[in-house]
Amino acid sequence: MTESDVQAQSVRTVIVAGSVNVAVAVAKVVAGLLAGSAAMLSEAAHSFADTTTEVLLFVALHRGGRRADPERPFGYGRESYIWAFLAAVFTFVSGAGFSITHGVHVIVSAQETGDYLVSYVVLVVSFVLESVSLTRTVRQVRHRAKRWGISPVRVLRRTPNTTIKALFLEDSAALVGLGLAGAGLGLAELTGDPVWDGMASVAIGVLLLVVATTLARNNLSLLVGRAAREPVQDEIRRELAALPNVQGIVELLTLQLGPDDILVAAKIDFVDQVSAADIEAVADEAGRRLTARNPAIRFVFLDPTGATTGPGTASS
Repeated sequence: MTESDVQAQSVRTVIVAGSVNVAVAVAKVVAGLLAGSAAMLSEAAHSFADTTTEVLLFVALHRGGRRADPERPFGYGRESYIWAFLAAVFTFVSGAGFSITHGVHVIVSAQETGDYLVSYVVLVVSFVLESVSLTRTVRQVRHRAKRWGISPVRVLRRTPNTTIKALFLEDSAALVGLGLAGAGLGLAELTGDPVWDGMASVAIGVLLLVVATTLARNNLSLLVGRAAREPVQDEIRRELAALPNVQGIVELLTLQLGPDDILVAAKIDFVDQVSAADIEAVADEAGRRLTARNPAIRFVFLDPTGATTGPGTASS
């Protein structure tokens, strides 16, 4: 799968998730108002927060995918992390803040709930729709895991594509939140005590806090600068070691410039008596091999070390 295919797949995944959340959010608002349920209104806030997050992720994909230019020779990839960070902050402030404060209000005031039937129907329909969205995201995660020969869990932990990680966590949290809302409503109906509904609302808020904090930390680490994943580095080492006249890899440095943009810089120990022309040829071949192996590798810089031609730098 090419980089453009990955980008297009991510965009489609965001659009599907966003469309689902808009429909679900409206239904939850109606059900929450009819039932007077804090948990349902918190779930509505959850869905609206997710919808806004998907809009910001769409902007991140668009802005971060722009081509490099003279002012930004390494491209705009890191801008996608800024928008993804803003999405996490929005989830933290709006979704979690509303759910917790409204839940506490219900617990303190012991506000009574109304009709439960509509809420149960909306919860079931929402669960089905969110499951469809999550299935699409999981399929994308598994494809990446198969590509690199690692587990899906490791992909989610280390992927530089924050869109995939954000959608997976949001969809998973949505399903858990629906379960919490259903449990809160069920207990409130069985016991006649609306406190359970308020507690479910607070629990949904805490869940959103965990998701938002996880995403914020991940995006901050990428903004600061993070190396490529270990499987990618291992693959780069194998390709460089297989080049002609290369005796060893003294040092390998990688930098994740964006979700699908990697910079590679390596100190290479060439065989004795290698010529400058041979070094230049190896540098060009390194760029071709690494890019063909992994289209995300955009820049390759080689520093000859230990060659008889003296210190110098060749790049592709």
